Amino acid sequence: MSTQTDISPDPDGDEPTRRDFLYIATIAMGGIGVGSLAWPFIAQMNPDASALALSTSEVDIGSMQPGDQVSVMWRGKPVFIRYRTEEEIAEAEAVEVSELPDQNARLEVDPAATATNENRSLADRPEFILMTGVCTHLGCIPLSEAGDFGGWFCPCHGSHYDTAGRIRRGPAPENLAIPTYEFISDTTIRIG
Repeated sequence: MSTQTDISPDPDGDEPTRRDFLYIATIAMGGIGVGSLAWPFIAQMNPDASALALSTSEVDIGSMQPGDQVSVMWRGKPVFIRYRTEEEIAEAEAVEVSELPDQNARLEVDPAATATNENRSLADRPEFILMTGVCTHLGCIPLSEAGDFGGWFCPCHGSHYDTAGRIRRGPAPENLAIPTYEFISDTTIRIG
């Protein structure tokens, strides 16, 4: 006994017609056409290669000596890297965090860290400090080895930062910010 498959017309009469196929094909081709036209406009909103290159900066600190400072540009802002002397480190360590106007370390990677000298200096390299060189008051660039605390001094409105970049006196509300960084070799730091 053989079985036959029943090929009977759709009882509701909703079987696709040639016209339905043309509608679907037209809509699909229209979607592809709109996508093809829109893609260049969407793609032009992505950052170009020069913007991506500025997202990180690599700095060789191998030739720095105690007391040296270099400034590099990162994302349009100066970043100070200072090789502190032993006296500068001792001054920064002697400060109680409870005495500071801003007790937050302002680390990009750990927003809850306290402003100890250890948290503000580079990991495993306490002689170095790295921070954004923009005053937290109105965005001026502070001068190094100046001010009442031997760190940085903002000439615009008189903010004084200590040797760990912490605000000690003046209108600035926060410590100098420390961006994300990593050592990619013994002497090279990548910022960003």
